[in-house]
Amino acid sequence: MPTTNDKIVQYLHEAEAMELGLVRTLQAHVAMTPAGPYRTQLDRHLRETRGHADRIARRLRELDHGPSFLSAGVGVAERAVGQLVALGKAPLDIVARGGSPEEKLLKNAKDECASEALEIATYDALEQLARQADDTATARLAAANRADEERMLAALREQLPQLTAAVVGAEVHGDSSYDPATTGAGQAIRKTQRAAGELAQDAVHGARSATGTLSDTQQREERRSPLSRYDELTVDEVTDQLDDLTPAQLRHVATYERAHKRRRGVLDAVEQHQVAVG
Repeated sequence: MPTTNDKIVQYLHEAEAMELGLVRTLQAHVAMTPAGPYRTQLDRHLRETRGHADRIARRLRELDHGPSFLSAGVGVAERAVGQLVALGKAPLDIVARGGSPEEKLLKNAKDECASEALEIATYDALEQLARQADDTATARLAAANRADEERMLAALREQLPQLTAAVVGAEVHGDSSYDPATTGAGQAIRKTQRAAGELAQDAVHGARSATGTLSDTQQREERRSPLSRYDELTVDEVTDQLDDLTPAQLRHVATYERAHKRRRGVLDAVEQHQVAVG
């Protein structure tokens, strides 16, 4: 007969497998979702979901129970090829779900609401079981993860009216708002192209710096901080200010960032804003 601790380990394994599965689903949904408030929520929750899985794995190790064979395999696969799988799955989802792209996004959001409700219930049960066993660490983990799921469910429900209005616009009025160029898949392709371009630019820039052939304007732009106290700002502090910048200022941020800290979060955020402003 299993002990309470055995059941805690079982529930942790189930929660870990659930989170790893959701990572792959979110990757696929991000790949087919254009930039905007809904995509922002998906991107944020994808990061949270990876964190949830990592915290559960740590707790299992603390309890001297490694991840199950299945979830361990899922974890390795997700980290190694998850993004490629998601990008490949996106067009299949678009075909398989039927209807307009706007309808597919609405169906995705409804599926995500169901997933969040299941996760909330799973963490409710895990927390109660852990408290009965006086396992405070597991109870705190369950409560913290559940709080993130509750926030995501609320955020998804806030998106439903806008997503539904987009369906009406596309299918009833013939006014599609879906822009495939700004989907996660489209941006990932451009990111790869941009990375290749940056490597070439860095090589040229390095050669020109060595020979002293950079123009005075280029040298001033690299030295001049694009925002007040820029070098002291975190990634979040920089990205929070991008909405207020002109296209020229966004280019300056990108140029300065590449020449100094090269933080991927800043460069990706600048690219998204540049796409949004055309």
